Amino acid sequence: MDLSRYAEIAQNFIVEYGIKVIGAIVIWIVGSWIIKKITKGIGKVMSKNNYDVSLQKFLLNLIGWGLKILLFLAILSQLGIETTSFAAILAAAGLAIGMALQGSLGNFAGGVLIMIFKPFKIGDLIEAQGELGVVKEIEIFTTKILSPTNKEIIIPNGALSNGNITNYSTEGMLRVDLTIGVSYDSDIKQTKEVLMNVLTSNPKVLKDPAPSVSVAELADSSVNFAVRPYATIADYWDVYFGVTEGCKLALDKAGIEIPYPHQVEIHKEG
Repeated sequence: MDLSRYAEIAQNFIVEYGIKVIGAIVIWIVGSWIIKKITKGIGKVMSKNNYDVSLQKFLLNLIGWGLKILLFLAILSQLGIETTSFAAILAAAGLAIGMALQGSLGNFAGGVLIMIFKPFKIGDLIEAQGELGVVKEIEIFTTKILSPTNKEIIIPNGALSNGNITNYSTEGMLRVDLTIGVSYDSDIKQTKEVLMNVLTSNPKVLKDPAPSVSVAELADSSVNFAVRPYATIADYWDVYFGVTEGCKLALDKAGIEIPYPHQVEIHKEG
């Protein structure tokens, strides 16, 4: 048995692959340390910018796995293993998965954009995709809102992020738009005073911005007044219904007529 020959083979193997193995170990240690620092830094930035907790965890896991895959490919390359075919397999698998989950990925991307840019938050009153309601829950793929009739509406985040969104809660108050019509025989100045008294006497109508009453239209059978009080989000419907009722009672008390459709019958004698 030629031990010297086997010793030479072992020595050549160690010389050829030992350095590569040591290099791979160094790459793994240093790469793992760098990945840990990167994910930790990104996590601090997300926390500082008040990103949603579920979004933070998902993005950090996604970034961590992506960096680990790159580290794994770097280690294989250091060991002399061809990584081109491996990367091609990963790319093909990613493309196939992306095509199969195209709609879901669109909703996921929309959810990420909503959580990052925050066009609305939980508790906001919004109008989007033809629906009006209070935001109940923001998830990765869908957003749930509660309609004024207490119905839960689920909207896909892909369509939500790509469409128009009206956020009624951003400024913390809303203008209540009412139109009150009176007869042409009514005194305009008196009518404005009566309607304004209704607004100023309602405790839920905001003083700033000040409410307003203006002649909006000379309609076919009435003079229409634009009644514009402001209210907080929580008091919107109380002001809407309270002012509507108050205007009717105040106009009746002042003897100001609210016109309604009349039908005139003409009888022609033979």
